[in-house]
Amino acid sequence: MNEIRAIQASQMKEEVDQFKVGDTVRVHFKIVEGKTERVQAYEGLVICMKNSGVGKTFTVRKNSYGVGVERVFPLHSPRIVKIEVMRPGKVRRAKLYYIREKIGKASKIKELISKKSDEAAREEVQA
Repeated sequence: MNEIRAIQASQMKEEVDQFKVGDTVRVHFKIVEGKTERVQAYEGLVICMKNSGVGKTFTVRKNSYGVGVERVFPLHSPRIVKIEVMRPGKVRRAKLYYIREKIGKASKIKELISKKSDEAAREEVQA
């Protein structure tokens, strides 16, 4: 059992970008086409996170020309270059599968505004 855990620990990334369900993220990942390798960005809403440890995955959903597209990414994959949080979301569910049925404005998630950025905005207005 300890051997399995040791192998899993060696496969995990040291620093993983912090994000949660409901955040809008941009995932930069490597694509291999023949002998060339390029980085492609995929931006969308994180609708679920599953499993733990090395097998942890997250699903990102976006609308592409009016069609909903979902992609599942392994969190500790060596193909993921970086994950950027574009907009933190405020949700009260762990799985946002209900977003699949929503269309247009109904599929929007409230934005989480941190207290630090709110205080900075107030200071900017006063100055």
